Amino acid sequence: MANKLLLLTRENELYRDLLIQRNLTDLVILDDSPSSITEANIWFAEPALAAPLLNHAKQLRWFQSTFAGVDKLMALKQRRDYQLTNVRGIFGPLMSEYLFGYLLAHNRQHQHYQQLQQQKQWQPGNYRTLQGKQLLLLGTGSIAQHIATTAKHFGMTVTGINRQGTPTAGFDLVDKIDNLCLHLPQADVIASVLPNTPATQNILNRQSLAQLKPDAILFNLGRGNVLDLDALTAQLALKPEQRAILDVFNQEPLPCDHPIWLAANAIITPHVAAPSFPVQIVDIFSQNYALWRNEQPLNFRVDFEKGY
Repeated sequence: MANKLLLLTRENELYRDLLIQRNLTDLVILDDSPSSITEANIWFAEPALAAPLLNHAKQLRWFQSTFAGVDKLMALKQRRDYQLTNVRGIFGPLMSEYLFGYLLAHNRQHQHYQQLQQQKQWQPGNYRTLQGKQLLLLGTGSIAQHIATTAKHFGMTVTGINRQGTPTAGFDLVDKIDNLCLHLPQADVIASVLPNTPATQNILNRQSLAQLKPDAILFNLGRGNVLDLDALTAQLALKPEQRAILDVFNQEPLPCDHPIWLAANAIITPHVAAPSFPVQIVDIFSQNYALWRNEQPLNFRVDFEKGY
C-alpha cells in the first residue's frame, strides 16, 4: 500500500524534485490541492505552516518537520495522535562557525584593527586569547556538544546547563537549570541553544542578566523565549563593555522600533546562525522513511510532553 506525502513548505518544488530523485519506494507525493491535506498519511512540513491545518488531517500518522524547532505544534489544544520527528544532527557545525566567528573577531579586535588600517596606523593592541576562558552553554544537546568540542580545541573550560544536571561528554561540568545563577558570574561567554519550552521562558531575565561579568559576551542562538530582550537592552546601555550577539527573537522579524537595534554593543542577525539545507533535510527524511516502511522506531522523534 502506497504512502501519501503532503509537502507544506515555502520550497515545495525544490523538495519535490529532491524527493523524486531519491525514488523512495511506495511513496506518492501529492499535489497542492486541499484534498491532499485529508488524504496524506505523512506530512513533510514547516511547523508554522502546518499548525493551522492539523485538525483537517484525517489520515496523518507521521509528521516530519523541516525545522529543529517545533514549538508551533506544541500548543495544549493541538492534536498529538501522530509521530512527530524533527531535524537534528546537522546544526552543530553551523552554530560553531557562527559563535566562534563572532567570538574570535571580537577577541582578536578585528574591528579595531580595521579602523587603524583606514587611518594608516601601525599600533599593536593587547593580545587576547580564548585559552582559559569560561564558556557556559545553556543546553547540552547535539548542537551544544559540537560547540563544546570546538571550545575545548581553543583551550576553554566548558560548563553545561540542562534540566536535570545530567553529565554529558565533552563538558567539564554539567549542572541543572535551577542552578544557572551560580554559574553566570564565572562565565566569560554565555551561549543559549535551549529549545522553546515553558521551563526555558525568560530564564535570562533582569535578575539573572545582572549576574554577568562586566565584559561578558552573550549569544542567543536557540529560541527567543529564553531572553528578556528589554532587560538586556537596558543592561547593555549601562554596561558598555558587555556584548550580545543575537540571532533569534520572540518576534521575527524584530520590530524596527525596538531599541536593541541601536545598541552599539549588540550584533543582530536575522535567524541565520544555522540554516536548514534542503538536501540534508531530505537525507534525514529518507532515512526515516526506510525505518517507517520497516515499522522501526524513527530517528529524532519529538516528545510532546517535553516539547523537543
